[in-house]
Amino acid sequence: MTAELVGTPRRRRTLRIAETFADTVQGEGTSTGVPAAFIRFSLCNLTCRGTGAATAGRGAGCDTPYTWDTTRFDLQAESTWRDIDELVDWALSRPEKLVVVTGGEPLLQPGVLPLVQELRAADRDVEIETNGTIIPPLELVAAGPWFNVSPKLSGFGSGMPERKRIVPDALRAFASSGRARWKFVVQDPAELDEIAALEAAYGLTPIFVMPEGTSAEAVLDGMRTLAMPVMERGWRLGTRLHVLLWGDQRGR
Repeated sequence: MTAELVGTPRRRRTLRIAETFADTVQGEGTSTGVPAAFIRFSLCNLTCRGTGAATAGRGAGCDTPYTWDTTRFDLQAESTWRDIDELVDWALSRPEKLVVVTGGEPLLQPGVLPLVQELRAADRDVEIETNGTIIPPLELVAAGPWFNVSPKLSGFGSGMPERKRIVPDALRAFASSGRARWKFVVQDPAELDEIAALEAAYGLTPIFVMPEGTSAEAVLDGMRTLAMPVMERGWRLGTRLHVLLWGDQRGR
């Protein structure tokens, strides 16, 4: 995906976007339940297929494969080049104060910096959802967004070597920024030991743990399984509120 982005002629004021949507809430992390407008970037540097599960509603990893998976999707059809001014105008036309910049992986595209700077200058709260493998530019940190950092564990990142999904220098940069919240998607409670190792190595806080799932039943079952071991470790139990409300409906 990275090679395709670099090789595509484009201006700094243009971003490759999969979709924009609103009339919804942030479904995960610290801002769960807050009305939000979403700008979803196309392209990702990881291939999160996951291990899958037999339970209905438990997917095979990434819930937005249309942003990166060229084996199943035509990325030219699934994305468009959008001018930053257009995206800012759209966000400011919305009543939601929170704008979630998600993906894909937003930090792949340098234009994320002026986008976030202009949204912040217009007094919008901004959250950037990232897989934590790319060091955030200092100018981006200074703009004042929150980073919802979601390193991929062995289950969700099945098939990827650890050195690709866990990048120590990037994790240190996010941890030292003072602007990171850590969100882990867990398929198996055994993965909680992986989170504990990352917490100890990089001083991660606060930590949210949520189950994988694309149906309300799968999310609730996963939360019930994770609740006690997560609380015993002093972490926060997360959910997928948008899935509880609207299932696997795209754009919600």
